[in-house]
Amino acid sequence: MSAATAAGSKRAVATRATGTKVSAETTTGKKKPAKVAGPKGNGSKPPAKKTAAKGAAKPSGIFNGYAAGPYDGAFDEMFDDNGEVRGPYRGIHKSLGSYDGADLDTRVDALGRAFIDQGITFSLSGQERPFPLDVVPRVISAGEWAKLERGITQRVKALEMFLDDIYGEQEILRDGVVPKRLITSCEHFHRQAVGIRPPNGVRIHVAGIDLIRDEHGDFRVLEDNLRSPSGVSYVMENRRTMARVFPDLFASHRVRAVGDYSTHLLRALRASAAFNEADPNVVVLTPGVANSAYFEHSLLARQMGVELVEGRDLFCRDNVVYMRTTEGEQRVDVIYRRIDDDFLDPMQFRPDSMLGVAGLLNAARAGNVVISSAVGNGVGDDKLTYTYVPEIIEYYLGEKPSLGNVDTLRCWLDDEREEVLDRIDELVVKPVEGSGGYGIVFGPDATSEELDVLARKVRLDPRGWIAQPVVQLSTVPTKIGGKLAPRHVDLRPFAVNDGESVWVLPGGLTRVALPEGSLVVNSSQGGGSKDTWVLATRTSGEERELSGDELVRSQDLRAPSTPTEQGPDTAAMQDQQQQQQQQAGVTGRHSQIQNQGPTGQTQSQSMSQQGGARR
Repeated sequence: MSAATAAGSKRAVATRATGTKVSAETTTGKKKPAKVAGPKGNGSKPPAKKTAAKGAAKPSGIFNGYAAGPYDGAFDEMFDDNGEVRGPYRGIHKSLGSYDGADLDTRVDALGRAFIDQGITFSLSGQERPFPLDVVPRVISAGEWAKLERGITQRVKALEMFLDDIYGEQEILRDGVVPKRLITSCEHFHRQAVGIRPPNGVRIHVAGIDLIRDEHGDFRVLEDNLRSPSGVSYVMENRRTMARVFPDLFASHRVRAVGDYSTHLLRALRASAAFNEADPNVVVLTPGVANSAYFEHSLLARQMGVELVEGRDLFCRDNVVYMRTTEGEQRVDVIYRRIDDDFLDPMQFRPDSMLGVAGLLNAARAGNVVISSAVGNGVGDDKLTYTYVPEIIEYYLGEKPSLGNVDTLRCWLDDEREEVLDRIDELVVKPVEGSGGYGIVFGPDATSEELDVLARKVRLDPRGWIAQPVVQLSTVPTKIGGKLAPRHVDLRPFAVNDGESVWVLPGGLTRVALPEGSLVVNSSQGGGSKDTWVLATRTSGEERELSGDELVRSQDLRAPSTPTEQGPDTAAMQDQQQQQQQQAGVTGRHSQIQNQGPTGQTQSQSMSQQGGARR
């Protein structure tokens, strides 16, 4: 959405917005959850009690013995309460049901080998392991996806207008819809970014909206990620690998393709450049090889055909950014940065940063370079700001939210803080600034000593904590050992904003909590992932995913400009990357994911791990 549209929409709904005005920062029109665990609100009925073990009706093949167990209260996405297979999964159930255990084990081994060969690994307990990819894909029907797409687009547009307002006229604060101290107390609100307006008005070029499915099967937003969210490389590589290991599954399903993500991202980045730049120079700025998402940085740079650079490869002169290359200086117009704000410009933020570029913010203020995503976007995905997003949507768009939030108690409000302290043993308490699953306390699983410590922290820093009911995330069959068992999942769709429209990648990253009973899906906590299928209708004009055999046969038929789901394992592409890095003066990089950096690290390596977003 253009900035002009944003400004006009704000004024158009100003009168209606006063009806949702917050008085003394104590009410938001939000219903408090009832004092029992589980998602409440919206007048929904309690989940029906399961009448039979999931999959009990006519189990076949590898689905034999599939039972709910500790997941009895969760919504299973493949089987209904009577054990019947749900519509979107019928094809998958029929196909996988024909496999025996040995055949499935062989294909699981093939998935692991493919990821190791491509360098897609992560460090868990000091050991490098292939990123766990489960053999059972998650399937979303075309109708369900259409609803999700509308809700995600609505949310991104509203947050885009919110950030434009917060770093501009701040009308939403004057109208009292959002408390002013919510913004001023947020550590990700940067006054240095006030007044910096991108040429096409876009601050959120990429958004990752974390979704969960509750006990009723309804999708809800769990978290917003507006600061260069990571994980899209897994989406593309999961699909590429599954298409080769399970070509028969793709041959029998109309699955929407995900391989053109980089094309949409590059289009959005080029569109963000100054209007007088006919052929803008785009680069990807990475913290370095020690960062856990480095594989993704290199993959995106290679697929977009742009340079992958570190801070030392760039410099500013006269408020213009240049890149050092073996052929001399080259001006840079757009920087897709994967470095946190604090490390981006040592003249404005951390003076000891060795990852950023001195003078970068001044160059952006002068209009000579675009930083994607914009500095200060963190105020929009703050976990406390999240609780006000329904009001933000109504204020800017004049619409009701298409996707609801998980009911949340805000500890900085006195009455809600007291409720949290009274029910602390029932709730999930989260640090506002936490990420990666760290710092979360599940009240029902915590000891009395842990709860006492948590209560003291909440009293000392109420702005730093929120609390939510325990939501039983939906489950999908997952291969555990030699059998299939239910495991909790979430979903992170990725949205790309080019200023004219918001495009949502069909599917997204499904993360799965592999330990039995766990609700934490993060890979750093032992989680894995699934390939996420969005089914296309038979009359849809959307490009479908090719099966493995079709993908191989089509390689020679595609034009060079057509985006393909090629990974980083071919020698030709490795040579191309090395040539690009040499031209940019960048050497000595590798494409291996690691969650923890090596011991005995230098200051630069330590910053490289910290400076990149780990969201």
